[in-house]
Amino acid sequence: MHKTVIYPGTFDPLTNGHVDLVERAVRLFDRVIVAVAGNPSSSKKPLFSLDERVDLTRQALSHLANVEVAGFSGLLVEYAHQRGADALLRGLRAVSDFEYEFQLANMNRRLHPKLESIFLTPAEQYSFISSTLVREIAVLHGDVTPFVPPAIAQAMKAKIAGK
Repeated sequence: MHKTVIYPGTFDPLTNGHVDLVERAVRLFDRVIVAVAGNPSSSKKPLFSLDERVDLTRQALSHLANVEVAGFSGLLVEYAHQRGADALLRGLRAVSDFEYEFQLANMNRRLHPKLESIFLTPAEQYSFISSTLVREIAVLHGDVTPFVPPAIAQAMKAKIAGK
């Protein structure tokens, strides 16, 4: 039996913490789909377009054989159903993430009872990294290379220089 997990997010940008979670998920699942959300919440203004985020995420995860990167829009549980996913992967960096993720997992279970939510914590050295903080550092011309894969650091620098 092949098991598929979807790891959803805006990944704007994909961080080393995200990469860490995907690298661990490939050991647990036969197929990992990194689903890049095309319709971020109203509070998120993406630095990169959906196509750019998908491309950068593919580059950063190209070393992993059983990972697929795809953009999606709409309801996540519908996308999971279309892709035949068994579970959703979510990362928990801190206790503060838990309440929101718990609420989301319960809602997703209500909408799609057979879809499980799996929670992983990133390695300790990545537990403080968030895409929001990385974007803020980049916009203020700080060095983001310790927090994101090299291709993403270069793309962020170029994008911000072009603004």
